[in-house]
Amino acid sequence: MDTMRDRFITTASQLLEKKPRLAVVLADISADGFTPARRAHPDRVINVGIREQLLIGAGAGMALTGMRPIMHTFASFLVERPFEQVKLDFGHQGVGGILVSAGGSYDWPAGGFTHMSPGDVALLDTLEGWTVHVPGHPDEAEALLRGAVDGDDRVYARLSLQANREARPVGGDGGFSVVREGRGGTVVAVGPMLDNVLTATEGLDVSVLYATTVRPFDAAGLRRAVSAGAGASADVVIVEPYLAGTSTARANEALMELPHRVLGLGVGRAELRRYGQLDEHLAAHGLDARGLRERITGFLQG
Repeated sequence: MDTMRDRFITTASQLLEKKPRLAVVLADISADGFTPARRAHPDRVINVGIREQLLIGAGAGMALTGMRPIMHTFASFLVERPFEQVKLDFGHQGVGGILVSAGGSYDWPAGGFTHMSPGDVALLDTLEGWTVHVPGHPDEAEALLRGAVDGDDRVYARLSLQANREARPVGGDGGFSVVREGRGGTVVAVGPMLDNVLTATEGLDVSVLYATTVRPFDAAGLRRAVSAGAGASADVVIVEPYLAGTSTARANEALMELPHRVLGLGVGRAELRRYGQLDEHLAAHGLDARGLRERITGFLQG
């Protein structure tokens, strides 16, 4: 299976042939993959070099002229480093574009903390009007990108080397899909967390929802799921591949008229300085199947 990043390069290159207002702006990352597209469309595939603030500024300038820019690099360089430009050049100017990241929270541990971005979605949560996609499979990444290119809104697509074994349908409304039904609680698995969540909850009487779009948050879908459970209160666990607790406030708002508890699982705030491998980071943050099983059962039985 190709990676989400590979699929993004292939899909964006194809879309450049069909969408004359589409442009791709790069900051060296993935530039080699876009070489054929850059030769075919030198005015719409631009590599600004390792200048992330310019990456965002150039994309916003294109948007102001009516183009639909895709800006791409590692998440830490796409959202965190040029955050002021994201806030002002897109939000304040009132224009749209597509940010497509790679690297996830810790896809390349050898790169060190500079290349890790567990806080990207939480940071974008401080801004208005961003749609956030977190695909769990290359097929989902392609579908979400194809759905984003014709709009004029602000979209962030968070790509990762972590992936589920199988793709699932990506709904046009961006709502959560029901993967498993139960009456003893609700677990929301975001993007590449689904396989581990399904393994962790095997044999438990819980509903499992799957989310590839986390902003806007599907409050109605969560309410429907918990209303099918047993009792007048709700227990909800949200498993996200980025900063733990990023979506707990959204869940609390959705369930404010119902007695409930929410547990947010994800990447912890402590920096793990022995970088190791991706699977070791999953285990260290309790996001492998074993760690999730222990924390989910402990919460539901508490």
